[in-house]
Amino acid sequence: MTGPVTTTAPSGARAALHRLRAEVAKAVVGQDAVVTGLVIALLCRGHVLLEGVPGVAKTLLVRTLAAALDLDAKRVQFTPDLMPGDVTGSLIFDQRTAAFTFREGPVFTNLLLADEINRTPPKTQSALLEVMEERQVSVEGERRPLPDPFIVAATQNPVEYEGTYPLPEAQLDRFLLKLTVPLPEREEELGVLRAHHAGFDPRDLRAAGVRPVAGVADLAAARAEVRGVHVAEPVLGYIVDLCRGTRSAPALELGASPRGATALLNTAKAWSWLAGRDHVTPDDVKAVARPTLRHRLRPRPEAELEGVTVDAVLDSVLATVPTPR
Repeated sequence: MTGPVTTTAPSGARAALHRLRAEVAKAVVGQDAVVTGLVIALLCRGHVLLEGVPGVAKTLLVRTLAAALDLDAKRVQFTPDLMPGDVTGSLIFDQRTAAFTFREGPVFTNLLLADEINRTPPKTQSALLEVMEERQVSVEGERRPLPDPFIVAATQNPVEYEGTYPLPEAQLDRFLLKLTVPLPEREEELGVLRAHHAGFDPRDLRAAGVRPVAGVADLAAARAEVRGVHVAEPVLGYIVDLCRGTRSAPALELGASPRGATALLNTAKAWSWLAGRDHVTPDDVKAVARPTLRHRLRPRPEAELEGVTVDAVLDSVLATVPTPR
C-alpha cells in the first residue's frame, strides 16, 4: 500500500492530513505507506497491527504522528508479567482519604503503542482488546470512557516466536489493518545515518522541527466527509466477492469474515477520500485489500509447508475475481 494520489483540490481537513506525511518525514524516513495506514485507522476509528523487525522506528513513527496531530501518545512494553490493571488502570487505596480512587492506566490516551503484544499472556491481551472494542474501562461497575480519538498500534516481531503468546484469529480480526514496516532502502538508511550524525535525537521531536499540522477538529471533519463517500452497488458486490473468494481459496482454512468485508468497505472509503474522490472505485478496494484482510486469513498447514503466503493468496483472489466496470 502506497499513498493515494490526490485527484482534486483537497478540502481543509484533507489538506491538513496530507501535510502529515511531510511532517512525519522530518523524523521518520521512508515509511509513507505505514503513515497512510495509520491515518486511515484514525479516520475509520480502527486499530493497527504493525509487524516489523526491531529497529525500524515503529515507536518513533507513532510518537511523531501523535506530535504532528497534536495528540497524546503513550507506550506500553508488553511482558510476560504484565497484568490487565497495568494496562487499563486500577483502584488504589488512598490512606489520606481512607477511600479507593481510580488510577488511570496507559490506555487513557489518543495513540497507544502496544509494543510486542504477543509477549504478554492471553489474559492481559484480552483486557486490551476489550478496551479496543468498547473504548471504555469498567471498574466496580463504573464506566470510564477513553479519549476520542483512540487507536492502538500493536507491534509484533515477525521472526521471534519463542516465549510468545500468538493472538488467536478472533482477536486478530479486531484489528482494522495489519501493516508491514519494512527495512529502509539503502538511500533511506543513509539518510537515517546522516540525520543521527548531524545530531538528530529521536527523543526530542521538537528539536527535529516536528510541529502540529492537524488536530482533533480536522479528524472530526475528515471522518464526517469519509462517511459521505459514495459506494455504488457493483463496488459493494465486488467487496463481498473478494471476501467470499478468500473463503473458497484452496490454500486457506480460514477466509475473511463479514467483519472483514465491513472493514474493507471502510478502509476503501477512507483511501478514496484521501485521494480526493467522493466515490469508491474498484482500484481503491484493491489498494487496501492486503493490509485490511491479510491478518484475517489463515493458510492450511500443507500450504505453509509449500511456502504459500497469505499475500500470495490475496494476489490470486484479486486477479481472479471479476472487477466491475
